[in-house]
Amino acid sequence: MAEKNEYIDYLKSLVAVLPQQPGVYQYFNDEGTIIYVGKAKNLKKRVSSYFTKTHDSRKTSLLVRQIRDIKHVVVESEEDALLLENNLIKKYQPRYNVLLKDDKTYPWICVKNEHFPRVFQTRNIVKDGSLYYGPYTSTFMLRNLLDLFRQLFKLRTCSLNLAPEKIAQGKYKVCLECHIGNCKGPCEGFMSEEEYKESIDQIKHILRGNLQKVIEYLKEAMQKYASEYKFEEAQQVKIQLESLQNYQSKSTVVSPTINNIDVYSIDEDDKYAYVNFLRVMNGAIIQVYTMEMRKRMDETKEQLLATAIAEIRLKIFSNATEIIVPFKIGFELKNTKQLVPQRGDKKKLLELSQRNVKYYKLEKWKQQERLDPDRHVNRIMTTIKNDLQLKELPTHIECFDNSNLQGTNPVAACVVFKNGKPAKKEYRHFNVKTVEGPDDYASMEEIVYRRYKRLVEEEQSLPHLIVIDGGKGQLGAALNALEQLDLRGKIPIIGIAKRLEEIFFPDDSVPIYLDKNSESLKVIQHLRDEAHRFGITFHRNQRSKNFINSELEKIPGVGKKSVEALIRRFKSVENIKKQSQQAIAEEIGDSRAVKVMQFFNKKA
Repeated sequence: MAEKNEYIDYLKSLVAVLPQQPGVYQYFNDEGTIIYVGKAKNLKKRVSSYFTKTHDSRKTSLLVRQIRDIKHVVVESEEDALLLENNLIKKYQPRYNVLLKDDKTYPWICVKNEHFPRVFQTRNIVKDGSLYYGPYTSTFMLRNLLDLFRQLFKLRTCSLNLAPEKIAQGKYKVCLECHIGNCKGPCEGFMSEEEYKESIDQIKHILRGNLQKVIEYLKEAMQKYASEYKFEEAQQVKIQLESLQNYQSKSTVVSPTINNIDVYSIDEDDKYAYVNFLRVMNGAIIQVYTMEMRKRMDETKEQLLATAIAEIRLKIFSNATEIIVPFKIGFELKNTKQLVPQRGDKKKLLELSQRNVKYYKLEKWKQQERLDPDRHVNRIMTTIKNDLQLKELPTHIECFDNSNLQGTNPVAACVVFKNGKPAKKEYRHFNVKTVEGPDDYASMEEIVYRRYKRLVEEEQSLPHLIVIDGGKGQLGAALNALEQLDLRGKIPIIGIAKRLEEIFFPDDSVPIYLDKNSESLKVIQHLRDEAHRFGITFHRNQRSKNFINSELEKIPGVGKKSVEALIRRFKSVENIKKQSQQAIAEEIGDSRAVKVMQFFNKKA
């Protein structure tokens, strides 16, 4: 403790002389290793907050305990602080910082910095002056683009050094690609570098989303050829124009008035944050990308989103003058306006991005479920435990539902879920025995009492949670049953009302409302729906069985056992009517068979 105080006094002396300007701070441990890098609009105010208050987060407390030295860098603006922090995190990968997932696996389109530039797919970025566009999460989209470029422009695919002096020396001969019309032979000087550069400029426009400029260029070229009576060349340009317009029609068009905008949204779970990015040019979405970040401390959504925006803008070389975000990130970006839209096309764009990031998160969860089912189950159980404030993981849940129609054949169902999934072999149905007429509350009390009286007597395991399909009335009836068995307060129990999906707790008249998209509510709804389905099916079977039996039992001289034998063999009354007297006699004897045939003939 004394050692800790000694260091904190030293650290506070460093904090006291920090400037009140934007910058980046670095924390070092006793080995001189950087353990945390942070950004700040005001260095002194931000860093002092670590040492002047008690931290609720255990991770932050652990970080502060390990700090032995502080260094800082003052920068010109908030954006510079954001970018420097991003670079230092990637360089040193400090233990307590957000871990940006490496996306080297995502491909880019490279326009090579060389004479007669090649355009190709790559996964490695080389800083040699070449231009890179991406990353593309969809290789299908990337290949379609490259195919489009090959249709529109006859680009070379070889890796020859096509410097002017090499071509002038006649070192190269055209290859098969030129002979079949896929290349215009710049290696032998059949195409000038200026003409080739025009094609590259059009490709750059397409990759930036400026399709209109390319379309206008091709229309002018087509009209020029037509005016010069070069109809074959005009036809070739027309084919190129149609290909480009077909590609444009497949782009997600939002609004022609929206141009040069980046859209960001964020979602998270307990360990990861996911940030989706949409690039909009000339009213069309030309790029979609989702970044994944591993959380190390209790970072806020604002901190996570700011870090992701800095990283994505660096990667895609964005110069957007407006970014759409779900909330202000707390840091200003140079010459860039932050907008949180409330309505209109921009709001729809933000909602589209939010849908994308939610789908991405769900896909990650599904992958984890396949690879590590136990981890997936534990996460869901932990979510339910936290949402319902339970003391232990609800790996065993039971749900009850009543079913009756106009007071006839009152039945009930109990379904069982283990680890969040139906355990159908443990489902049970009940015929209500002690209740006369349609009384849901009394029926609920009876079946809950019978279910747990039997489990207690047979010394079977009790559930970690009971779910009652109904509001306060049904929940109260179930509590009465538990109280008779001295189980009230020993098993957590809730009621779910159908109308607004309210969750009721014992002795609390005010319900809670879980998020409509929460996994907890989805599991509870699944339980409720299963109990309803199972109960309704049993109820219909009972009504049908009673109807059939009651009709057959009207036959004079034919008893209950004979009726059961006929139903067991022929399944239905209609089938019995179709049988011969001999077939019926084989089941119940000649004398009863005669009575059955006489009954149906008389009825007919």
